[in-house]
Amino acid sequence: MTSFYQQVLPKNFLLKAFVLTLIFIFTDLGSQLRSLFLSSPALSTEDKLTYKFYPVASGQLQFRVKASNDAHVALTTGPQEGDPMYEVFIGGWSNSKSVIRKNRSKPDVAEADTPGILSGDDFRGFWIRWGDGAISVGKEGEPSAFLTYTDSEPLAIGHFGVCTGWGASGEWQIEGYGTVLTRDELTYKFHNVRGGSVLVEVRAKSNAHIALTKQKGESSPMYEIMLGGWENTGSCIRYDRKQPDKVRVNTPNLLNEYETKKFTISWLSGLIRVRAGDHNGPVIMEWQDPKPFGVSYVGVRTGWGATGNWKLRFAQYPPLPVPGSKHTNPSAPPPPVQGLEMGDVCWCDASGGLVPPEAVEGGRDEETLYVGRAYHEGALLPGKVKPGHSVCYVAWGGQEHGKTDYQVLCACNPKWVPISGSNIPPNAIPGGETEDGEALYVGRVYHEDTLTIGKVQPSHGVCYIPFAGAEVAFPEYEIMVSQ
Repeated sequence: MTSFYQQVLPKNFLLKAFVLTLIFIFTDLGSQLRSLFLSSPALSTEDKLTYKFYPVASGQLQFRVKASNDAHVALTTGPQEGDPMYEVFIGGWSNSKSVIRKNRSKPDVAEADTPGILSGDDFRGFWIRWGDGAISVGKEGEPSAFLTYTDSEPLAIGHFGVCTGWGASGEWQIEGYGTVLTRDELTYKFHNVRGGSVLVEVRAKSNAHIALTKQKGESSPMYEIMLGGWENTGSCIRYDRKQPDKVRVNTPNLLNEYETKKFTISWLSGLIRVRAGDHNGPVIMEWQDPKPFGVSYVGVRTGWGATGNWKLRFAQYPPLPVPGSKHTNPSAPPPPVQGLEMGDVCWCDASGGLVPPEAVEGGRDEETLYVGRAYHEGALLPGKVKPGHSVCYVAWGGQEHGKTDYQVLCACNPKWVPISGSNIPPNAIPGGETEDGEALYVGRVYHEDTLTIGKVQPSHGVCYIPFAGAEVAFPEYEIMVSQ
């Protein structure tokens, strides 16, 4: 008997355990556990709770994410997980709760019930801000945070990471970040410019090409900067894809396929200048176009046997001009922080329909419109940010143009006063400038059951609004002024 039970009881025990496991799996608790381990098809972040890290210089992060649950953001001192570290979990616990955690330890330092905060079908926007030990997390378009935490021993945040997990994959749109990979195919990849210069980081053995254009795509006119051409022995500036080159210099071993090289390229007022390193680096080559055009896009490519790993960092928007002034010095360093402040007025960088906290509402159609501005054809144009279309619309050249990169007026309480013609009040808030350096102001007009934001151009005596694909002028309008 003893020998029999020694053989049978272990089998019965395993069978019972197996049956209990099956019952467990098909209960509600079991379904929750299954959701922890079944992964969705990979998008930008896979279901494996591994962070992808990026450097961050300012005290805020804006992003949109499409995920069914568990969008995680890490704030760290370096580009890896470890202590010290903050983590923000949005839509955890089956998309029912969000928390802030420090050093991967429990209990969580802040938590809030957030049922349905994420969606696997739609992008949801959020912002995270930090400074003086305080961390706050909020939703796009809402100034109040739904998570806050103040650390008595704050860490110096230099990087952030994103990931998804527990059954979810995620697609992220992160403002101001992105790496461009190019192949040996001599095809440019274009990006909307954010100012008068760009910092280029490239790793390639030769033939790194940068195009500056008016339109998104290869077009005429076009400037081309070719770095490390002729088997990495020379570089040139070319106009409209034609020879002879405007400038050609010897640059032996300028590029390196194993090491990232940095270059700053600026183009304000038609002066094409290429520097090694940042805006204070030595000039490699430059050329003044006698008939400059407004640059709105930058394209990059590699070719002739080379592949390239690129990163583009656009300079901040230059300071607004005093009425009648021209562009600022293109060699001047960009502002040290994101956003441009003028007294109580602050223009904050945004893109893709994102609206920063404390954005100024200025109009309405079927949704709220915000006061924005964007570069187009060398001009900085006030316009309307329409979140539902993910762009800022500006008026120029008789047409309405949607810009995915723009700035939003934030953190001020302006007034709107009715005027006509060129009667600009002394307290009118400057909003931009034309390609010729004339100051522009922010105006708005009631038109076809909408209140639409546009640009006031004093020399024309009208407010132009972007509307239904066209630039429409009104001699009577409201102009934005300071209190």
